Amino acid sequence: MKTHHHLYQIYLFVLFTALFFLSCGNKEDSADHDESLSGGKTIIESGTLEAINNKLFILPRYSMYWWEMRIIGLAEHGTMVSEGDSIIQIDPAEVNKFILERETNLETQIANLEKLYVDQANIISDLESRIRGETSSFNLKKIELESSRFETERQHSIKKLEFKQAEITLAKEKRKLELAKIINENNMKIQKIRVRQIENDLEDFKRIVPLLTIRTPVAGVFQRGRNVRTGSMLNVGDMAMPSYSMGNVPVLKWMKVNTFINENDFLKIKVGQKMAVRLDALPEVVFKGEIAYIGRLCHPREWNSRQKVFDVEVKMMEPDERLKPGMTVSCEFLADN
Repeated sequence: MKTHHHLYQIYLFVLFTALFFLSCGNKEDSADHDESLSGGKTIIESGTLEAINNKLFILPRYSMYWWEMRIIGLAEHGTMVSEGDSIIQIDPAEVNKFILERETNLETQIANLEKLYVDQANIISDLESRIRGETSSFNLKKIELESSRFETERQHSIKKLEFKQAEITLAKEKRKLELAKIINENNMKIQKIRVRQIENDLEDFKRIVPLLTIRTPVAGVFQRGRNVRTGSMLNVGDMAMPSYSMGNVPVLKWMKVNTFINENDFLKIKVGQKMAVRLDALPEVVFKGEIAYIGRLCHPREWNSRQKVFDVEVKMMEPDERLKPGMTVSCEFLADN
């Protein structure tokens, strides 16, 4: 009897041991992304903090005359900046060179314009003088023609031809004067346009100079952009082209969390739903959040992952200096069963 009782105890021990390990194995399988969803209560996903307001600085195309521009000043990465602080300085040397060239050219073209006024006045004066001379000659030939009526037919014909010649010459000089006025007017317009173009260029170049000092309109933390050629962080001396991202300044007051929700849990949450957020660096403190956006497209969680998720954006309900962009957080969604 004692032997049978001992075997019975061994059998119960083995049975309970097997059930215990089987129970532990099931728990490990279900803790993949949802620690307590098996209980139907809470869904936990990781996410990253990001500033709601983030001022991005893109290098504009200042003018058709410059493509690449050199960076000669750049705030340190991570520097706290205030509104109006200078964060990026572009080299103004090329712009100043253009300004100097244009100013010299403008002086030359203004001198040419003044000379053109004088030259045209002289041309008109000369033509008017010649017209006065030809008019006198025409009047003289006209009198001679009238006086020749009592002379021979041959002399009268000669005077008639001379009068006709004087009339043609006078008309020709008048025509020259009209053409000269038209040509002068066009040349004057061209020269004035040339001067105006240089003046416009000068205005544009002078307007650009202060824009080469880029100031932040918001307070926050300055983050340098990346050099697209090297992939490293932008530095003083780098060349930048239009459309380059020179950096950004996130405003630290209001933050949001970019996170995901598994496709199986997609219908268990909704926009406006309150939730808890914990910093990985400070897990004992709970911050209040609210679901502000749920994506409409399902996609792999990572490029080589088979797990499908929806994007979720969580708005932090209260500002807190401990919340910084880039920090990793845990989002606790209350499943809506």
